[in-house]
Formats: sequence, structure tokens, C-alpha cells
Amino acid sequence: MVGLPTNREDGAVSEYYDIFIKDCQVLEEDGRGFRLVPAAIAIHNGRLAALGRGLSESDFPAAEVIAGAGLIAMPGLINCHVHGAMTLFRGLADDLPLMTWLEQHIFPAEARFVSEEMVYWCTKLAAAEMLLSGTTTAADAYFHMAGATRAYAESGMRAILGQGVVDFPAPGVPDPGKNIEVAARFVDDFPASSLLQPALFAHSPYTCSAETLVAARRLARDREVPFFIHLAETQGEQALIGTGAMSPAAYLDSLAILDDGVVAIHGVWLTEADLDLLARRGCRLVTCPESNMKLAVGVAPVAAMLARSIPVGLGTDGCASNNDLDLFGEMGSCAKLAKVHTLRPEVLPAHEVLAMATSRGAACLGLAEVGRLTQGMKADLVLVNSRSPRLTPLYGPDLLVYGARGSDVDTVIVDGRLLVRHGELLSMDVAEIMTEVRRLATSVGGSHDA
Repeated sequence: MVGLPTNREDGAVSEYYDIFIKDCQVLEEDGRGFRLVPAAIAIHNGRLAALGRGLSESDFPAAEVIAGAGLIAMPGLINCHVHGAMTLFRGLADDLPLMTWLEQHIFPAEARFVSEEMVYWCTKLAAAEMLLSGTTTAADAYFHMAGATRAYAESGMRAILGQGVVDFPAPGVPDPGKNIEVAARFVDDFPASSLLQPALFAHSPYTCSAETLVAARRLARDREVPFFIHLAETQGEQALIGTGAMSPAAYLDSLAILDDGVVAIHGVWLTEADLDLLARRGCRLVTCPESNMKLAVGVAPVAAMLARSIPVGLGTDGCASNNDLDLFGEMGSCAKLAKVHTLRPEVLPAHEVLAMATSRGAACLGLAEVGRLTQGMKADLVLVNSRSPRLTPLYGPDLLVYGARGSDVDTVIVDGRLLVRHGELLSMDVAEIMTEVRRLATSVGGSHDA
């Protein structure tokens, strides 16, 4: 066992475990899917030291003992794509087409109101919302990401932070010619952390020139950090790029962008040929179904992605286009959307979507030590209250997809640290965060916060 307390020869315990969870149901994943098994969990030094049937509190004395009766222990959820600071724009411009929403509302609002202070406070709000709803890891992509880095560090979450690159004046980068320089400085100055890592986020093939895309990809390769990009989100993206008959995916490939370091977001309008190409190149994909539904851009071919063994993760996108960060709700939407789109109820079954929010999400982000509850893995887990009305009766884990909501989360542990207990956030002051975001919202205008 990794990092365990040692027992003396006389049998006395020489050290305590950090947390012992007794009498819970553990969500166990095998080659066929998921199942719930009665078990206990011992956590020490940020890892799952032991878990299974027959573990007793006397054998695993711990500083913190959690009574797990009525609780489901499952891997912490992984939000593979979010713009955390866009909590400020939640509900600002609803019921609009994507390009109208972006060009007439979001881009102008970002130009006026996005600052490092705004990113710090509004990312803290996003982190609070995610933690309280069971998300333990987020891949966040935006601007002024030094502010976001501080926010996530204070939250205790695990996160990958992508500094945004676009070819027009952006928050923190008034001169587009310096976007690569600013991104490089963000990566190079990133503070050492076991929970946080930097990345590059090229907004899209239609907001970045070929030269910028190539330079950003080169930088990500040189620094060995992930490269995120919105891809094939809209039907009209090909025309926006001006590539003629070449699809957006083929266009990126012509620039030697695509490889196994690329995480492509949305993929709504990927063709069969595009999917084959992305699979050959080893790219990873993230689907954001509720954002795609709200902006009416289409339905991503998730089942076709999985059929090609492409690592697919689940994301919420930003609050401005969702408008919440609840991955439990996102799982249900993802599964149901695939079924109604294909008129086939067997498409994208619950266990596939549950994996996308856990183990497959970890694979999508290249995180080898989270996403499953097995001995030696990082102790990122949530405890879900199975005694809520919507989870009664509980016949199996499918109900976590079709019935559970973030409000059913009782406890959240990240890297062995208790961050949420009995639905209360322990790592940050939620009231203070909401007060600061409401203050910022008064500048945006139209807020009805008391």
C-alpha cells in the first residue's frame, strides 16, 4: 500500500490515517460498467490507502471518521471544459444565436468588464459552485488566468488552466501581436503546485489566424502543456475560416496542429472523415451538451466518437451559455440528448456518460491518478446522499445519471482534503464571494441582486 501508516511489531498503531469512511456504498468500475458495493475507505497522504469490504475502524484509526450509511462514494466529477470567470455573465444574454451572442454581447462585455480582479472573484464563484455540486477537477480556459490560478489554489480544487489566445484585443492582451508572448509568460511563471497545471487555449480556428494557431501549438509543445481549442461548434464555422471545401479539423491538420496533446471542444459538426482523422492523430474531445442545446448549434456525435476509442470528456462550458456548472445535470442531458437525436434509447447508456464524467474525463485531460476509486489513486471523491427523494428507491448506479443533482452531494474530498462537508463549503467563504461578484455585476448593469 502506498503511503500508509506503519504498525509496530506489538500491533499498536504508530500513526493515524487522515480519513476513514465507514459503511458506505462505493461506485466501482469494471470492464462492463459500474456497480455499487458496500465498502469502507481509508485515506492517507492524499491517496486512497485502502478500500473494500471488511475494513474496520479499529484497523484504520483516523483523525476524521465519516459515517457513510446512506452515502454513495464515487470519483469526483471532472469538468473537462469551463470558462469559470464567466459566472459574471450568467443570464446576461439568453436565447440568442451563437454568433449574435458572442459578437454583440459576450465579446463586448469581456472587453469592458474582464480584469484580473474580476477573473479572480468570478472564478472563485465557479469553483464554489463546482465543489458544492461534486466537481473536483476542472479544465478552465479564459483570460487573466493568473487570477484564476489564485482562485483555484484557494479553493483546493484540482485544475488545468488555459491562457486564452485570440487575434483581436483581448482582456489583458490589448495588442493581439503579443498574445503568444503573454501565454508563454503565463506558462513559464506558473507556480509550482501538485493540484494545478498550466495550458494553452487557442479560442477557435475562426478567431485565430493560421500563424497564431501554429505559434500557439508550437509553444504548447515546447512547454509540454495541453492545447485546448473550440472546434466544429457551429455549422457555419467552415465558412468563417474561409477554407473552402476543407473542414475545420482538416484545416488544423494541414497546419500540423493535431496530435495527442490536443483537446478539442464541442465537435458538434465533425464529419465521419473528421472523426477518423482525430482518432488517427490521438486527439481528445470534450462535449458540452447543455451549452450546445441552449445556443442551438447542434448535437455532437458522442457515440461515434466513443466507437473510435477517442477519449471523450464532459464539460459544462461557461455559465453564460449553460447557465449552471452542475455536472450531474449535464450527465443526464448528455445521455438523453443522444437518445432523442438518434431516436434510439440504447444509444449512449448511463454507464458511458458516467465514465465521461469520471474515468474517461481523466483520460481526456491526461490525468492518470484520478477518475477511479482504486487503491493508490489520488483521494478525489464525493459522497452523494442516496436518501434524497429523487434517489429513492436506488436500484443501481444509473440513477446517478438520470436522477441525481449537484444538490445531492454531501461531502467532497480533493487530494485527501475535506472541502465540502454536509453541503457546506469549508475552503472558502461563499457569502464573501457572492458579495464581491454582486458588486462586480453592478458595473455590468441590470442585476437584480439584493
